[in-house]
Amino acid sequence: MKQSLSLALALTIAAPLAAQSIGQGFELERGGRYADAANVYLTTLRADAANLPALLGLERVFFVLNRLPELLPLVQRARARAPDSAALRGLELRVYAGLNQGDSLEAAARRWAAAVPHNEAPYREWALALADRRAFDDARRVLLIGRKTLGGGGEGSGGGEGALAIELAELEQRTGNWEAAAREWGRAVVRAPDVGPNAASQLAEAPTAMRERVVRVLAAPDWLPRVRRMGAELLLVWGQPNEAWTLFEPTLATGVLGDAEAPNALRRFADLAAVLTTPAGHRVRGLALNRWADLVPSPLSERARAESVRELLEGGDRASARRVLERLVTDSTAPPGAHGLAEAALLEVLVADGQLDAAERRLAGDNALSGEDRGTLRLALARARVARGELDRAAAALGDDSSVAAIAQRGWIALYRGDLKSAMAAFRMAGPYAGDRAAATERTAMLALLQRIPDETNAELGAALLSLARGDSAGAIVALRRAAGRLGPQRGRPDVLLVAAQVAARLGGSNEATATALFDEIVRGGGEGAAPAAAELEWARLLVRQGRPTEAIPHLEHLILTYPGSAFVPEARRELERARGAIPKS
Repeated sequence: MKQSLSLALALTIAAPLAAQSIGQGFELERGGRYADAANVYLTTLRADAANLPALLGLERVFFVLNRLPELLPLVQRARARAPDSAALRGLELRVYAGLNQGDSLEAAARRWAAAVPHNEAPYREWALALADRRAFDDARRVLLIGRKTLGGGGEGSGGGEGALAIELAELEQRTGNWEAAAREWGRAVVRAPDVGPNAASQLAEAPTAMRERVVRVLAAPDWLPRVRRMGAELLLVWGQPNEAWTLFEPTLATGVLGDAEAPNALRRFADLAAVLTTPAGHRVRGLALNRWADLVPSPLSERARAESVRELLEGGDRASARRVLERLVTDSTAPPGAHGLAEAALLEVLVADGQLDAAERRLAGDNALSGEDRGTLRLALARARVARGELDRAAAALGDDSSVAAIAQRGWIALYRGDLKSAMAAFRMAGPYAGDRAAATERTAMLALLQRIPDETNAELGAALLSLARGDSAGAIVALRRAAGRLGPQRGRPDVLLVAAQVAARLGGSNEATATALFDEIVRGGGEGAAPAAAELEWARLLVRQGRPTEAIPHLEHLILTYPGSAFVPEARRELERARGAIPKS
C-alpha cells in the first residue's frame, strides 16, 4: 500500500515538473537559444520517453540545428511506449521525410494504415510529410491511393470518390491547379456541408484568369445544390451579383420547403450580397431575402419582405418590388401594422413606375393607409400627373387636402395653367417651410420672378414653365425666350430670360453658347431688378467651368462695382477669389 501511494505521489509531482520544463524549453526557443532548449527537452524525455510536447519541441529545434537524425531513435522509443498514438505516428512520418528516407516513410505509413484500415489519418500525414518537402506529385499519388483504398464519395459527389478531398484540394491549390482544387472542394462539401465556408474562402483566392473555370467546375449539374451554391457565393465575392443569382436560384427550383439547407444558404447569400453597393448587388440581395421570407415564421418573414422591397427599389427593380408588396398586402397572417406600411410602399412603387391609374384606384379604395401616408401619396401622385402635363388630374389627386404641401402644389398647378395671381397667393400661403429646403428655395425664387410680372395671367409663360417641369429643357428654353419677348424690360423680361439662360447653362454642350448670349443680353439691358447681377454671376461661373477664369474676372469685378448693394455681391467676391486662384502663376 505504501509503495502504491509513493508511486502515485511521484507521478503527481512529476507531471507539473515536466510541464514546467516544457515551458522553459519553449521560452528558450523564443529567445533563439535552440541548443539550450534541446537540452531541456532531452532532459524531459529521459524521465518520460513518450512526452509528446518534448518530442515536438525537439522536432522544431533539431531542424534548425541540423540535428534531425538524433530525433529518429527517440521517436521510435516513444512509439514503442505508446504504439496507438496517432500524433507519434505522424511525427515518425515527418522525421523519415525530413531525413529523405522515402522507403522507411512508406513502410511506416503502410503499417499505420494497416493498423487502422478505415482511417484517413495515415494517408493524410504521409501526404503532408511529402508535400512539406515539396514532393507534390508523390503526395498526390499517396492521397489517391488512400482514396482508392478507403472509398467514399457517393451520390452527388461530382462523379468521383470524396475521401481525402480536403487534402487533395489544398494540394492542388499549392500547385496552382485551381480547376482540380475546385473539384476536390466540391467533393469535400458534399461529404461535409460545414466545410462550405472554408472551401469558398480558399477558392476565392483564385487568380482572375482562373475564376471562370472554377465556377464552371462548381456549376456542373451533377453536383448537389450546396456545391452549386458555393459557386454562386464565389461570384458574389468576385463582384458578379447577377451571375451569382443566375447560378443560385435554380438550386431552389425543386422546392425550398423540402430543402433543409435552403434557409441558411439564402441568408448567407443575402449577407454576402450586402457587401456590394452596386444596384445589381442590392437587387439580388432583395431577391434572396424575398425567397428567405418564405421559409421563416412571422414576424421575421414580414421584416424580411420589407427589407427585400427596399433592396429591390435600391437596385432599380420596381417590378419585383411591386410583386413582393402585393403579396404582403394580401397576406392575412401579417401583423396589423404591416398591411398599412406595405400598402403605402406599394403605392409609392406604382407612382414611381408610372402606373398612375392603378395607384389612383388603390388610393381611392378602402385600405389601411394612415392619414399622413395618404396625404404624402396624394402629393406624389399629383406631381407625377404634372410631369405628364395632366394638370386637371393633378388637381383632382390632391382632393380636399389642406396641408401647406398641398397648397404649394396647387400653386404650381395654377402657375402651369398661366394663372399667375393664384400661383402667387398659394406660394405666399404655403410660406417658406413647406417641403424640404430645395423645394422651398425653388418656390421662393419663382415667387420673386412672378412679382416682377404685373400680369395676372400669362398662358404662354405657364406652358413654358410646364415644359421645364416635364423635363423638356430644350423646348423650355425656346418657349421661355418666346414668352420673355412678349414682356417689357420692366415687366419681367430679364427675369424670364435668366431662367432660360440658367437652364441652357445646366444643359451644357452647344447650349452654353445660348446661355452666354442670354446672359449678355440681360447684363447689357441693365435695370433695377436682380436679374442683371444674377446673370453676370452665372456668366462668370460658366466661364470658370469652361476653363476661362481670366475672362470671368472682369464680369465679377463689374458686378461688385455696379451693384454694390446686391445680395449676389458676397457670392461674387468668393467666385472672384476662386477665379484668381485658378490662374497659374507665370
